[in-house]
Amino acid sequence: MIRRVAVLAILLALIPAMPASAARTSLRAADPSVLRVGGTYIGVQSLGGGIAVRQASSPDALATASAQQVWSDTGNLGEVWAPEIHRDGGRYYIYFTAGRGAAHRMYVISSASPASGYTGAIRMALPDDKWAIDGTMFVFGGQRWFSWSGWAGDTNVEQNLYIARMSSPTTTTGARYVISQPRESWERVVGNPFINEGPEAIRDPNGQLHITYSANGSWSNQYCIADLRLRAGGDPTYVWDWYKSNGCLFGSNRATMMAGWDPTLYADGPGHHSFVLLDGDIATSPPAGSRFPLMYHAVPKGMPYAWENRYWHTGSFAWWGNTTYTRANVPGATSNTGFGIKFFE
Repeated sequence: MIRRVAVLAILLALIPAMPASAARTSLRAADPSVLRVGGTYIGVQSLGGGIAVRQASSPDALATASAQQVWSDTGNLGEVWAPEIHRDGGRYYIYFTAGRGAAHRMYVISSASPASGYTGAIRMALPDDKWAIDGTMFVFGGQRWFSWSGWAGDTNVEQNLYIARMSSPTTTTGARYVISQPRESWERVVGNPFINEGPEAIRDPNGQLHITYSANGSWSNQYCIADLRLRAGGDPTYVWDWYKSNGCLFGSNRATMMAGWDPTLYADGPGHHSFVLLDGDIATSPPAGSRFPLMYHAVPKGMPYAWENRYWHTGSFAWWGNTTYTRANVPGATSNTGFGIKFFE
């Protein structure tokens, strides 16, 4: 009996420990935005009708770090959604959505310090002045860009992804260009409206630009993350130079996953994520071969799927080579092979 117990103990020790949940933090919140400056991780969230910043020595520790309110909606702008923090020229910029109903627009505040001294909110004059949420700024090809989710017109039919050039961290210039619409069957499982939102830019080891995004309604566990990859040498403003993953790359439902990508085990409806990059700069995007930090929100499996049950989760991601994205009945090449992304809970 002693020998059998010893053998059983050895066998159990060889089995990887299975966590009761994904790397869920204790922070019950949505839309994480996190960057690293030196050895400090800086996260921003919508809190108390305003915006708060947390600082910690690791992504996991952000949940228990003190939340420092850096902006309050004293002007009664309305709902404050999805703040996102960036660093440009040594200055911090927080982009966020505020408004009610069809009046949601993008705003920005800035400071020389990550957790204090922010300016008042400036409403961004985005091209066409339509409903806009989830804005993100990045530099690619020596040009600042702004990407966001918005409506083509004045009614809530679908949320597209748009891009525009920037002349400064607070100002767009020229037209807006659509780069993705929720037209694939796997991103139309949940609608009213159909959704592409939460764009996040990153550069792969070949130097190609990716904009990952969330698809399907955030009120459903069909919510998931997909990828847009710009072809080598492509024009970010030309929709047909973008190739879309053939399914979700990070999601909890196998039917919507791209072939070769598995659904999550513990996180339900993962979405609206943040690649945790040095200075938040896509020029510091990681090389191939290793996993790198990721934060996303999700509902732990076993809990009712509802907005109020979303938590910040820490995960990781890695580049996945020789990944082909295909499309049919469109101008130009019908397939493109390059790096895809594997997400890990």
